[in-house]
Amino acid sequence: MRILPYIANIFIIGLFLYSKLLPHKDKLNPSYKRIFNFFQSIFFPVFKFLNRFFKPIQVGTGLSIDMTQIVLLVLLLIIGNI
Repeated sequence: MRILPYIANIFIIGLFLYSKLLPHKDKLNPSYKRIFNFFQSIFFPVFKFLNRFFKPIQVGTGLSIDMTQIVLLVLLLIIGNI
């Protein structure tokens, strides 16, 4: 149980980097692309599942927030604080 917060923190950092690098994934160096693909293989199925329950919230004209990433972040923060 002591390792669980460390794993949650790694996934929080991975989630942050994943969301920032997703639009630029084609420009990544091969070594970083491999790490990106690792996190994508974990996050993509989770996002696909969460999209059934949480839809993007419209916050402006043509501007919306993807709630699945926020929900996953909250869950990871809760796990990290156990």
